[in-house]
Amino acid sequence: MLGSDKYWYKDAVIYQLHVKAFFDANDDGIGDFRGLTEKLDYIKSLGATCIWLLPFFPSPMRDDGYDIAEY
Repeated sequence: MLGSDKYWYKDAVIYQLHVKAFFDANDDGIGDFRGLTEKLDYIKSLGATCIWLLPFFPSPMRDDGYDIAEY
């Protein structure tokens, strides 16, 4: 949980992940948010203090997924 330190990011250990490629909790072959939440303790055990999610909204992929097509 974020405390009162407005410079928390200076000491953060950031774990970047693509949800669709991380962990598949429902066995459909695609990672999902349920899979991510099931692995939060694992990510924490690696020493991560912050998670940076790569784009997960539908995208025409003209900007590596950052060009969201549907909100």
